[in-house]
Amino acid sequence: MARHTINEGAGPSQRQLRVGELVRRALSDALMRGDTHDPDLGRTSITVGEVRMSPDLRHATVFVMPLGGVDVEGVLAALERNRSELRRLVTRAVTLKYSPDLRFRADESYDRMDETRRLLSSDNVRRDLDDAED
Repeated sequence: MARHTINEGAGPSQRQLRVGELVRRALSDALMRGDTHDPDLGRTSITVGEVRMSPDLRHATVFVMPLGGVDVEGVLAALERNRSELRRLVTRAVTLKYSPDLRFRADESYDRMDETRRLLSSDNVRRDLDDAED
């Protein structure tokens, strides 16, 4: 059996997590400072929630959400238009062998958190929790 096999069930490596966090911070800083020359991005506050790196660190999936969750599609389109400029800014801020290709996706984790909070505050769950305490 090969020594360096890829386990599909395994999560991201520590290096992927570390580089993803560095790319997230670099993108957040660039968007916060308004380093892009696009007025659509300049007037919108964008939250970069997470960056997932591929195992070879050549592709980065960036999960973003505009403040208040308004005009998500417009923000994603503006980020796609400015992908090369944002890639250049990330390359300047993070020293890597290859500059990662950026892919932008809407961050759905906030919606899932709201749904989880709603489920936990339902009467059935409260009743079960009260029964467990007795």
